[in-house]
Amino acid sequence: MNASTETKDWYAGRFARFEEGLNGASQSPLHALRRAGFAAFAAKGFPTTAEEEWRFTNVSPIAATQFQPAFDCEESGVTEPDLRPWSLGRTGGIVLVLINGHFSGGLSSIPASLPGVSVGSLAAALARDPALAERYLASARGGGDTFTALNTAFLVDGAFVRVDDGVTLQEPVHILSLASTGGTPLLVQPRHLVIAGKGARLSVVETYGGRGPGVYLTNAVTEIFVGEGGGVEHDTLQMENLNSYHVGTTLISLKGKASFTSNAINLGGALVRNNVSALFQGEHAECTLNGLSVATGTQLVDNHTVIDHASPRCESHELYKAVLDGSARGVFNGKIFVRQDAQKTDAKQTNKTLLLSDEATIDTKPQLEIFADDVKCTHGATVGQLDEEQVFYLRARGIGATEARDLLTFAFATDVINRVHVDALREKLDVLLHTRLRQGRVNLEV
Repeated sequence: MNASTETKDWYAGRFARFEEGLNGASQSPLHALRRAGFAAFAAKGFPTTAEEEWRFTNVSPIAATQFQPAFDCEESGVTEPDLRPWSLGRTGGIVLVLINGHFSGGLSSIPASLPGVSVGSLAAALARDPALAERYLASARGGGDTFTALNTAFLVDGAFVRVDDGVTLQEPVHILSLASTGGTPLLVQPRHLVIAGKGARLSVVETYGGRGPGVYLTNAVTEIFVGEGGGVEHDTLQMENLNSYHVGTTLISLKGKASFTSNAINLGGALVRNNVSALFQGEHAECTLNGLSVATGTQLVDNHTVIDHASPRCESHELYKAVLDGSARGVFNGKIFVRQDAQKTDAKQTNKTLLLSDEATIDTKPQLEIFADDVKCTHGATVGQLDEEQVFYLRARGIGATEARDLLTFAFATDVINRVHVDALREKLDVLLHTRLRQGRVNLEV
């Protein structure tokens, strides 16, 4: 994996400029992590299709574009009405707004009293407690993959959520990340940190969108730590514009008896890559990963998941679905590792894809690597088109051909949407999916 000289020089120049603006902060432990991140990025460069993990996803358009990192918190004239297409359609609650990767206190909504809860800007949290970087930003130490390393190199801000031991946060935390670009291709890199204490419970919703048709790359990293007996639901809704690129990395650490559920919905973006990695660090923990991708035109959506059963007596459940129309492409690569000492593991993985046109394609690769002998593990993948007998059944009852296909497609997709427990988000997804199916409909022979 080698970056071109031009690409290296471009990002090296941006990093040098970044360091110059840090003044005394350039000697901080946090900046040592940034330097390690940039060194890892420079050594690895952007991946190519010659690598197994990227052979179905060509990121050369990203590598060839000179993205300008968003160094400051310039809000680009964004006002509250600009946020409405991505809001959850309700007032109150906790809303953390980031513009071009930087926290906006003026646009965010945080209740005055939240006993046992700390939410707000990651930059402010790191300023109050510098030890957070060393303790929790674990992926920064080894640089991680190329995109995580790049995020770490320019790490400035993001959302911070911490819920103390035994506290249940009733309202979901909505993290709304908006890219607002002009004529310059922009690199937007929020870094989110979510910490749930022992026995703590909360829901986090991440929404990604773009204001205007500009070209930009959202390269987001979210790290989630769930303490013993804690529970977290993490929902993501990606609605970037069709000139944008999106790379999202979610890293989850689970202590004993903890539970984590992820529902990842992808509707936008020209090229989208999602990396989700969960690590069991204690017995009797449970992890559920669900995903739905709806793509049309020439969109590419790539979902890579890793569930690492490093502890015994844990359960994981995984369901990823895709609806592909036009010439859209999908990729699913799901890995389940069962370590030698992880006896009594129960792991299930399923990938299902619905192709609405002859030009749409999916590359799917479910994987199991098992080094223990007392386990229950299954995986499978199905790819197909709408059942014409079901279409005929609906048409025979007076439903038109287009409506019948939409109805069956919606039923296929809502299997994932109905797993979202945040009511406002689930209702929004129902509306968005209906709209998305109408927009992406191909010409049908009646």
